[in-house]
Amino acid sequence: MSVYTALTAAQIQAFADQYQRIVRQIEPIQNGIENSNWFVDFTDETQAVLTLFEELNFTQAHSLAGLLDGIAQSGLPVAAPYPNAAGERLSWLADKPAQFAPRLHGKHPMQPNQRQCQAMGEGLAQLHLAMQSIRLDKPNAHGQAWWQQTAAELRVTMSGDDQCLLDQLFAQFAQIQTTVGELPRGLIHGDLFRDNTLFVDNSLSGMLDFSECCMDEYVLDIAITLNDFCSDWPDVALNQQKYADFLAGYQQVRTLTDAEKTALPVYLAMAVGRFWLSRLQVAQRNQAEGRVGEHVLQKDPNQMREMVRVRLADC
Repeated sequence: MSVYTALTAAQIQAFADQYQRIVRQIEPIQNGIENSNWFVDFTDETQAVLTLFEELNFTQAHSLAGLLDGIAQSGLPVAAPYPNAAGERLSWLADKPAQFAPRLHGKHPMQPNQRQCQAMGEGLAQLHLAMQSIRLDKPNAHGQAWWQQTAAELRVTMSGDDQCLLDQLFAQFAQIQTTVGELPRGLIHGDLFRDNTLFVDNSLSGMLDFSECCMDEYVLDIAITLNDFCSDWPDVALNQQKYADFLAGYQQVRTLTDAEKTALPVYLAMAVGRFWLSRLQVAQRNQAEGRVGEHVLQKDPNQMREMVRVRLADC
């Protein structure tokens, strides 16, 4: 949710014309690493988020719009895109797919408390169940094949210590997969970090950025979100009480299988490894393409590397 494609006010207004709205104010959004996003205020006092899809093609982005519609029908707090005057939820802007969606209210829980961790666990389980009725045959673009390929590409740039840590991570993951066998699967969010959620007090008021939504194991999604919500930042160690509250909230809605419980500690490490690799990859890409500036956010890969080390020590 950084800004990679610069747009003029005139371009945004021309896009808003399709929705019969007049733009009053535009504010770039500086979180995230994949799409370009802006908060847009209209003269009729309504607000929206303008998203320009930088990675997804039109067909992929259109499927995402349908996904959000389906989730919204389950009563979950997601920003299903607005239809324009022609009834289309997606159109073109600067030769890229683009949409307006509601601006959900609340704050990112940057230091979640125990009640917020429990609410997030419950919300994630509700999301998993809601998406079971939605047809979206989308493999994980950052799944196991991507992990292996990206690790091989980045390995030559890593220190010896980092290479050893990466080898240990993949060895532990391979062993647990052999031990537990096939795990429950379905559509997952894939990127439900704190800055992709909103809370009003202790209530979950928004789940954002479904561009990583795909078919994969539920326990991977649990690991991704649990790691972020249940660490005492900037300390990357797990807060055990928040960990317990998160899982209690999740299991109020969907009970984990014994195999999922066994696999979770290693999946916590592997989930962090996925973001360690992606942050290293993004840093290389930004450098190679000269993607710099105040509206381009580059997240620190070393933070994820340290979390990998700590999670492996807990396995």
